[in-house]
Amino acid sequence: MDLVRTGARVKTRVEVPNDSLFGTDNLPYGVFAPEGQHYRVGTRLGDAVIDLAAALGDPEFGEPSLAALMAQGPQRWREVRERVRELVDNEIDSAAVHALTDVRLALPVSIGDYVDFYASIDHATNLGRLFRPDSEPLLPNWRHLPVGYHGRAGTVVVSGTEVVRPCGQRRTDSGTPDFGPSRRLDIEAELGFLVGVGSELGDPVETGEFAERVFGVTLVNDWSARDIQAWEYQPLGPFLGKSFATSISPWVTPLAALEPARIPTPEQTPEPLPYLQEKEPWGLDIDLTVAWNGEAVSHPPFSRMYWSPAQMLAHLTANGAATRTGDLYASGTISGPEPDQRGSFIELSWGGSEPVVVNGQQRTFLEDGDEVVITASAPGPDVRRIGLGEVRGRIRPARPRG
Repeated sequence: MDLVRTGARVKTRVEVPNDSLFGTDNLPYGVFAPEGQHYRVGTRLGDAVIDLAAALGDPEFGEPSLAALMAQGPQRWREVRERVRELVDNEIDSAAVHALTDVRLALPVSIGDYVDFYASIDHATNLGRLFRPDSEPLLPNWRHLPVGYHGRAGTVVVSGTEVVRPCGQRRTDSGTPDFGPSRRLDIEAELGFLVGVGSELGDPVETGEFAERVFGVTLVNDWSARDIQAWEYQPLGPFLGKSFATSISPWVTPLAALEPARIPTPEQTPEPLPYLQEKEPWGLDIDLTVAWNGEAVSHPPFSRMYWSPAQMLAHLTANGAATRTGDLYASGTISGPEPDQRGSFIELSWGGSEPVVVNGQQRTFLEDGDEVVITASAPGPDVRRIGLGEVRGRIRPARPRG
């Protein structure tokens, strides 16, 4: 940073390397706090965080949540983005600029409802082959609707929060259950979409309204206890095996920053029902990387997702369900057709039968002390790329009962 004294104030210009994933074409939003101070809204530029309340003189950004901005809709989102881009192109009051390493990051918004989908055809096919080897991998409804379930909003946590190994019922070799810590603790590498402008009860949202209602995108790790899930999920679906922790990145990438990444979804056969048909493409060319104890083990491509986030939003409101500012819905595990593109360890180790070598050790599922970091990037203008931050979590031992 270059400092320039102007009157009684010191101005600074944040210099960003050309290869940074957080240049002026990105500018994700987050909630941060300098040491000893309260949380407020900021934007990331390079390895700096800019305090928007201080830099723009707008008290709206002094609140510890993005909710006020998110609720105001796309015109306000555009206006703020233009103001921020103009701000970072010039000198900024140095008191508004903080090193990323010197701040604490929090959930960007209080999560209202949380819905998780199952939108990757490669992931669904892999699990179908694992669980139903003598049947068709995809169930009859899969190509007709984005399958999903309602999760636990209260256990959505910000990146860096430690994850306690969950306990629950597990099926034993005798076919009866016991109770104890999960032995098949897993990850799910996903993208999440945060609703800005909600919808009224009874009014379905059309696919064409996606960009008017969704504020931005965040990285998600939907931790999964596969043994608990396998015993409990029939016939009603995921419950304790999924609801103990869902980690999200502290940074929310606005949809405007992802315009260069927009692509059509893969061909959908049969043609979706009318309410799921898209007027414009909302597939996204985003590449993820999953690192297990510091070693990259997978590179899932979001470009392969069968159902788009616009179709997911249309489906989750098709029955008239309302949405609210801060609602989160996630894509489900992102996987590709190749072994090194699988976004969960149950796929990567093929149900535990094909261990993965991590730092010279053969591994299948997560052990206590393991750390998983998921990162992602997308095309930006020209040949540059933009980053979606990271979602990080370390496993801690189960807590004994009683």
